[in-house]
Amino acid sequence: MSALIFDVDGTLADTELVHLEAFNAAFAQEGLDWVWDVPLYTQLLEVSGGRERIHHYWRSVNAEVQDIDGTALHAWIAHLHELKTAHYEERVRSGAVRLRPGVLELIEAARGAGLRLAIATTTSPVNIAALLRAAMGPDWQLAFEVIEDASTAPLKKPHPQVYLQTLQRLGLPAAQALAFEDSSNGLRAARAAGLPTVVTPNAFTAHHDFTGALRILPSLQGVTPDDLRAWHASACAHAQ
Repeated sequence: MSALIFDVDGTLADTELVHLEAFNAAFAQEGLDWVWDVPLYTQLLEVSGGRERIHHYWRSVNAEVQDIDGTALHAWIAHLHELKTAHYEERVRSGAVRLRPGVLELIEAARGAGLRLAIATTTSPVNIAALLRAAMGPDWQLAFEVIEDASTAPLKKPHPQVYLQTLQRLGLPAAQALAFEDSSNGLRAARAAGLPTVVTPNAFTAHHDFTGALRILPSLQGVTPDDLRAWHASACAHAQ
């Protein structure tokens, strides 16, 4: 094992409730009567990607409406998502989001142990930067050798594109890396790319099916690079 690959939303930080608040703020700003509550948003998280989530919901409440070529609808959804992103950034800057327990300690320990670090997420680069700049400081990017996100990997999880591209840029086979996820879509994407995967569910994903995960943990608190190496070696031994 020579590299660790992290998802962002829900994995590095419990961001989903703040994302939900930002969606609802954007809807109100646009004059919509949409209000997503926690149970609804938990269902909507089955759809990867913020724009995709809005589109899915729009179709559910406008089943009788047909958008002939999709151009106007896609432009409106993009505008709505930009409003949502601005609200999310403001909440992050105000301190509404913190890294999950053990995340920063593991990142620092892994760097000290000579492990290469990468990010593989289908969230936007703006969201990543807002979160990690607030949590790790202005030089947060120096911790990660590779960052793949919605701008570079448009096919959303559970498609493995973001992980395959991350491995390609690292120049590593999947057997030499370990992924970290929090959702079933993320786990499916990582496993489709051949990556052993540690899952740390959160309140929005605890009900998901995590069959195939290397480990399912409440958090990364107390997890060390030596733990990860031992789990990874065990997974590779069983795969042979």
